[in-house]
Amino acid sequence: MFPDRRTAGLHLGEQLRRRWHDPLVLGLARGGVVVAHAVAQTLGAPLDVVVARKIGAPGQPEFGVGALTASGETIYDRRALRILGLRPEDLAETRAAEQAEARRREQAYLRGRAPEPRTGRDVILVDDGLATGVTARAAARAIQMDQPRTLVFATPVGAAEAVVGLKGDVDEVVCLLMPYELRAIGEWYGDFAQTTDDEVIELLGEP
Repeated sequence: MFPDRRTAGLHLGEQLRRRWHDPLVLGLARGGVVVAHAVAQTLGAPLDVVVARKIGAPGQPEFGVGALTASGETIYDRRALRILGLRPEDLAETRAAEQAEARRREQAYLRGRAPEPRTGRDVILVDDGLATGVTARAAARAIQMDQPRTLVFATPVGAAEAVVGLKGDVDEVVCLLMPYELRAIGEWYGDFAQTTDDEVIELLGEP
């Protein structure tokens, strides 16, 4: 178990020490930015942010059946849709609301500046955990549109099935812990308090 996100990020950063080509660390907002900040400091690489939003099932907003970014394509968990008897068009209203929130957060975090260029660089996408993998897949596909040299997804803890499922969207997955049974990411942290927008903005402004 990790004491907190920053400590987890320091461990992850050590695991990622290697020869990179013009590296860029991207944190998945919000909690992933805390982990990514520690990774970026360890590697001496710049830090930026990616916003991906989960699309929740009707009446069960915490049960993610899809995800999207502010500008990328929408990803659906087809198995979850089948189980719930849903079609993507049934989620159109939720999708629109989540995309609007993704755009709001992206604008708030970037504060009028352009995102760090990703083309031709080794990009390391970081989150604080990988449960179903749907938000990570949405973020990865959006990043791939910018044609990075390589894209690596890194996380302190993840579900084995999600790690395997993500490998088709990135060049490599680095995961420190893959427990046999992963019920909740927060169980693997001593302090898993919700990260705020202000914390994300502060971390992005630090060298």
